[in-house]
Amino acid sequence: MLKAIALLAASFAGVQLMSAHVDTSQPSTDYTKQIDAWRTGRLEGLKAPNGWLSLIGLHWLKGGKNTIGSAKSNDVVLTKGPAHLGAVTLKGGNATIELDPKSGATIDGKPVKSAALLDDSHDKPTTVAFGTVSFYMIDRNGKKGLRVKDSEADARTHFAGIDNFPIDPSWRIEAKWVAFDPPHTLETPNVLGQTDKFPVPGKAVFTRDGKTYELLPVIEVPGDKELFLIFADRTSGKETYGAARFLYAEMPKNGKIVLDFNKAYNPPCAFTPYATCPLAPPENRLDLALTAGEKKYSGGHH
Repeated sequence: MLKAIALLAASFAGVQLMSAHVDTSQPSTDYTKQIDAWRTGRLEGLKAPNGWLSLIGLHWLKGGKNTIGSAKSNDVVLTKGPAHLGAVTLKGGNATIELDPKSGATIDGKPVKSAALLDDSHDKPTTVAFGTVSFYMIDRNGKKGLRVKDSEADARTHFAGIDNFPIDPSWRIEAKWVAFDPPHTLETPNVLGQTDKFPVPGKAVFTRDGKTYELLPVIEVPGDKELFLIFADRTSGKETYGAARFLYAEMPKNGKIVLDFNKAYNPPCAFTPYATCPLAPPENRLDLALTAGEKKYSGGHH
């Protein structure tokens, strides 16, 4: 379905090209320490009690009443928790939860029995917790589901670590920034078969080994101070995760944007089947072996 179209001829659209540029403003030892520190923070986030490795379920809700619990008779069957936790009622895009008095669960840390469920479009979605397990509601283009986490999840307790390509300063690329006025829109497929639309303020254009490439960074959330890139390349599905890798970049300055591919990382879907990740759009599928950043997760089995 997706077709690699990111390799561009040097004369495309009359864009003036800029060669890949490596920042030499600091010693390579400092750069290595910087990337090592970034990778350490990345691992700490993944391994956190409520990080992506803690996911144990994703249950889509139907309209009306959804009973929840570990008993097989429930509409939403949890892999861990009380037999009968309660019920979530979904009506008109809004959801409420009513807990079973014997469940022992809390809502946002309080021993209340009912509440409105705010989804993850809010800064603080409503969280229901019981023992080491918790869940909150997510919204994906109007589709509501419960994302379940467990701090004792096997994926977290048996985490195999992340393999990376060797740190290579040549993959810290200072690309030419070509602003769009007005901004474009990038249609991005996701693993649910849906299409998300993101604003694209411009494109990054760079050369590598004499060939020219471009990428379309998006504004993930209005007001973000960084740009977000979802891309694939010739290593995808081989050395690296097949669907895409992610990268954040600081906002462009003076007509340039820094793409540090040593910080390219796997999406949550590389670690768990319970995430809802975007896929690399055709425009960001590079005809290039991008040998930097994270490799395929060796502990993945989905």
